[in-house]
Amino acid sequence: MTGKFRKKVGMGLTSLMLLVSLSACGGEDVVSESGEAESVKLVLNWFPKSQHGGVFAADDQGIFAENNLDVQIEAGGPQVSSIQIVASGNAEFGLAHADQIVIARNEGIELVTLATVMQNSPAALMFHEGKGIQNFEDLNGRTAYIQPGIPYWDYLNSKYDLSEVTELGYTGQHVNFINDLESVSQAFVTSEPFFLGKEGVNTETMLVSESGFDPYNVVLFATKDYIAANKDTVQRFVTSFVEGWNYYEESPYEINEIIHEANPNLAVEDLEFETDAQKPFVYGGDAEEHGFGYMTEERWKLLIEQLVELGLLEEEFDANDIFTTEFLPSAK
Repeated sequence: MTGKFRKKVGMGLTSLMLLVSLSACGGEDVVSESGEAESVKLVLNWFPKSQHGGVFAADDQGIFAENNLDVQIEAGGPQVSSIQIVASGNAEFGLAHADQIVIARNEGIELVTLATVMQNSPAALMFHEGKGIQNFEDLNGRTAYIQPGIPYWDYLNSKYDLSEVTELGYTGQHVNFINDLESVSQAFVTSEPFFLGKEGVNTETMLVSESGFDPYNVVLFATKDYIAANKDTVQRFVTSFVEGWNYYEESPYEINEIIHEANPNLAVEDLEFETDAQKPFVYGGDAEEHGFGYMTEERWKLLIEQLVELGLLEEEFDANDIFTTEFLPSAK
């Protein structure tokens, strides 16, 4: 039985139970008297990948439906800003990176993070195998393909003397990198090294987090106002999100088939590599002790301070204004 079918079967009973529960609790959210599931939209931070495995697991396995939610999953991409879409009220939930959530404060966008997918960032600098790069200073004298405005590159420039690096814009294509054996490219250890390896290009990587810049990666967020007015909906969504990711930990390859259907441009073997490579980032660190999605004030405070020092954040604010763990199972 597919998740879609289970969603229809379980909807009536689940909705009735929620109606009774909400009536007894006097909750702020109102479930439709028709018993229909509440419709919400989630905007991904990119095209469907393994880093969205828990979302597709929650959908396919009927976990959203069991929590009386009808979730529309909207793909992201280079021209899609999940932050702007959520801020405008055209979606209730979004996925983005922690530094993007903080920097949005410059535009007066007050977002609150509800869970993180990755405890540590898989962002890395990729270079050809055996080219003698041992530390960040070894980047000098080389060409680096870097997306303009990416915060971690500003951080690396502020911490290390990289004045002899030639910076060129990263386009997502690796033709120039492949042809220049001395060059460096931005990458995620969960994807690009594997893709290039399939083409016979052997690479090595150096994690950006080794520099001390390590924001949470792929975080679930909503606006501050939406959370305040819809706590029951938020609770049901976060509960589903966490359960989906817990399911994905146990049965990832099954869900990867669903992700492949949503994004045929990624081969199943590519998804499997990403799944295996991201596992320590998703389920390790604080998540190993506190459960999937856990976040700390200390990590958010450090990120805010780093972005202020870099001049990427105009004004420092309390870390507790931008994240909460109250909806996570570990907080119960």
